[in-house]
Amino acid sequence: MSTLFSQKTLKNNEIRPQEADFTEVLETIAVTPKRLYFYGKMPENRLKLGTKGTYERPKSLAIVGTRRPTKYGEEIAYKLAFEAAKRGAVVVSGLAYGIDSVAHRGALDAGGVTVAVLGTPIDEIYPRTHVGLAERIIEMGGCVMSEVPAGTETGEEYVPGRKYYQKTCFLERNRIISGLADIVVIPEAAERSGSLNTAAHALEQGREVFAVPGDIGRPLSRGCNRLIRQGATPYLEPEDILNLLFPPQRRRKSAQAELLFGDTEIETSLLRVLAAGVRDGEEILLRGGVSTRDFNQAMTMLEIKGRVKALGANQWMLI
Repeated sequence: MSTLFSQKTLKNNEIRPQEADFTEVLETIAVTPKRLYFYGKMPENRLKLGTKGTYERPKSLAIVGTRRPTKYGEEIAYKLAFEAAKRGAVVVSGLAYGIDSVAHRGALDAGGVTVAVLGTPIDEIYPRTHVGLAERIIEMGGCVMSEVPAGTETGEEYVPGRKYYQKTCFLERNRIISGLADIVVIPEAAERSGSLNTAAHALEQGREVFAVPGDIGRPLSRGCNRLIRQGATPYLEPEDILNLLFPPQRRRKSAQAELLFGDTEIETSLLRVLAAGVRDGEEILLRGGVSTRDFNQAMTMLEIKGRVKALGANQWMLI
């Protein structure tokens, strides 16, 4: 187990997939994990925009790819993760070197939530150099999870609770990454990349797969180009994904209605509660369906942007 993790005495949570709103979707995949172990906080359902009291699973996006990306691939992965997390999507990846870690960092830099799915036992953060990244994911309200319990040793084959075969477990965890996502995007991948295995799971699970087209002579574009030839949708810009995750609303006719949109899904939810005449912070938090941390962060940003005004005693108003 990581020294840093053990020193912080993080709680190793254990659940069945159906016991959490975010992981319940894994009940529909071909091989459902019997148990999931995780550090941190599982993403919670959020208030559906345009409704009163209707909650839905947060939109989720998996971004996976080569462990040795080019600058081009890194820029695409980072920008997509940043923009998606900024809008309120949960970014899912595998904490690996390369595209995975870039995606996690992009989501975190946007102040968003990201989930890392390990291919190792939950108490073995791999690679070890990403312990700091795993801790940041947890601190920012996300989680690090695995279907392999703590204390499992490396062996020639997977034996639940006793041994695991690393190469097999990494491939098996890919079905969880794709299963948790609404959409899977692959920025860069070689012809025999593990991320193609994730794409195969995604297609089998009915998830939409996007791949970034590239120069046919570049080795790290061959996997993506092959996916596109097999039916994956070419990815050209973040709006390709954002418009699917967050369908554009009909343009409002009044200027006041236009003000009800924030830069993130959470900001929008809180602005709409305020527009309904609610001023008390506790009631805004409750009706907005957000956590205390998300409420404080969003209201601070809205105040900085000049969208709301603090009246004191946890009372707020639109500007």
